[in-house]
Amino acid sequence: MGKWILVTGASGGIGQAIAKQLAEEGYSLYLHFHQNKPAMDKLLAALSGYGGEYVPIQADLKQPDAYKKMVGNIFTIDGIVHASGISTYGLFTDLQDKEMMDLWSVHVHSMMCITRELLPKMLSKQSGNIIVITSIWGQVGAAMEVAYSAVKGAQISFVKALSKELAYNGIRVNAVAPGAIETNMLQSFSSEEMQIIEEEIPMGRVGRPKEVAESISFLLSEKSSYMTGQVLSLNGGWHM
Repeated sequence: MGKWILVTGASGGIGQAIAKQLAEEGYSLYLHFHQNKPAMDKLLAALSGYGGEYVPIQADLKQPDAYKKMVGNIFTIDGIVHASGISTYGLFTDLQDKEMMDLWSVHVHSMMCITRELLPKMLSKQSGNIIVITSIWGQVGAAMEVAYSAVKGAQISFVKALSKELAYNGIRVNAVAPGAIETNMLQSFSSEEMQIIEEEIPMGRVGRPKEVAESISFLLSEKSSYMTGQVLSLNGGWHM
């Protein structure tokens, strides 16, 4: 039987690219989404020719107990890719309590709870992979995205700490920290603002979702068998 991977946020631009990449490589997938059912239906149709099994799971990770619904639908697991994400943009002094709690719930609370609940299944196999899609802002911080930077930094600390705890059990924990990636998250920027961003990036362009997906493929594979606790910086040389 092929390996099973959970991808959270699978209906988003990066999540869809990851799902397609992993399906192409023969993985079966649990595909989490929140409210974008049309995108999930389209993704499932796109995956139908690959021959694996693909199980959609709907859950609102802003709700503190949503993780229970997710893990209740998962029976065997070989890896987790935490790709769910939301963002806010504005001055920290204008940040509302609910925005702050939603950022924490999606990026940190649900990530930790899902991992904690599924870990016994990996420990019983003495193998597994946990990968977190964090952000360049978790590494260097960003004005106007202070709370987002904070939760992304928390994800990196989680990866570094948990990797030490699980290394002897054959379970690897790593992260990918994308810079600017061509997804809906950039749609709020004008063409002029996007031009400025691209000029700041040494490689002269934003990244592509497939490039993130390929980094996930590498971290799940035996090609990275001696890597744990690491953060792959996928940013075209930006802000580093």
